[in-house]
Formats: sequence, structure tokens, C-alpha cells
Amino acid sequence: MRRPAAVSLGAEPVIRVGVTVTFLRMDWAPTEPAPALPPGSEVRFARDCSVEQYRFLYNTVGAPYVWWLRRAMPDRHLAALLSDTRVGIYVLYTDGQPAGFYELDSTPWPAVNLSYFGLLPDAIGKHLGYAFLRHAVDGVWRSGARAMTVNTCNADHPRALPCYLRAGFRVMRRVAEEWNVPTRLGLVIPEALRI
Repeated sequence: MRRPAAVSLGAEPVIRVGVTVTFLRMDWAPTEPAPALPPGSEVRFARDCSVEQYRFLYNTVGAPYVWWLRRAMPDRHLAALLSDTRVGIYVLYTDGQPAGFYELDSTPWPAVNLSYFGLLPDAIGKHLGYAFLRHAVDGVWRSGARAMTVNTCNADHPRALPCYLRAGFRVMRRVAEEWNVPTRLGLVIPEALRI
């Protein structure tokens, strides 16, 4: 199959990507107890997360899944987002090393959006994902929120949607989207997602 060439929209060359985005919502806390994280694992709130730390986490976790929006965001805009008290970054550490992160956005309070969630490549397959997700979910419910939202797409890890459903999210809608991913970001776009 011939690889589609990058196109230019305006002055910047982009790769056109087609995805199906699934929007999910949870309106009550899970009733089953959360599993414990494995020994040697802990989640820390990154109170003063720097742009550099965030970019390391976002880029490392998201590269295989075409996470591109924050890669394209200028540093000053990302710094403003990270300093917003309604946004929280939480980092999973295993044996003292970063293993994943999640980002919560309480701007739509009393709902909280799980903006990003994922594991670093070396942490995948080590039974961390569901316990880590439940850490996020349970923390949101302890905060007094009345709902929690998240979205995922067919570019994400294939276990993402089943993990969200297991945690208690339900599908609200699915939307076909076309993304114009700037080629300067250097992301490897799977052939199946190229338009």
C-alpha cells in the first residue's frame, strides 16, 4: 500500500489521521474495592510539574498512540496549563522510576475530566494499569465530584477502552474525527490511521 504523503494546511505540513473517539462518563463511584498497586509502586502528585517533566511523560507515554496536541502546544501555554490549580498531574513510580501519569482537569466542576492517562512502554504488561486507573477514579470521587469523564480512541492502546469500562465508565457517544498532525512532531503514524 502506498503511504499517503504529508499535506500542507496553511504553512505547516501535516499528516491527516482518521480516528474514532469514544467519549465515556461515570456518574457514581465504583462499588468494588480497588486493587492495590504492586509493591514498590506509588503515585505522587506532581505539585510543581515542570514543562520538561510533563513533556517527558506525555511524549514517552503518548508517542505510540499519536498523542500530539500537547506536543504541538508552545511551552508558555503548557506552563500556564500546568500552573492552573484546576489541573493536577499524578505520576506513577515503580522502584523509584516513572512508570506512568495521569492528568485531571476539574475545570468543568462538579465533573472532572481524566484528560490523559497512560503507562510508559516499559510498564505495560506488568499489571499496573487497572490499579493505577482506579487510583485516579477513587481520588476523583473522594474529592466530592459528581461525575468523571474520559475519552479514548482507536489510536490508543487496545486495552484502554476495556479498562475504562471495567472501572465503571459507560460509553456516551462515538465520533469520527480527522486530525491534522504536524509532521514536525516526528510522530510515527500507523498506516491504518492515515487518511
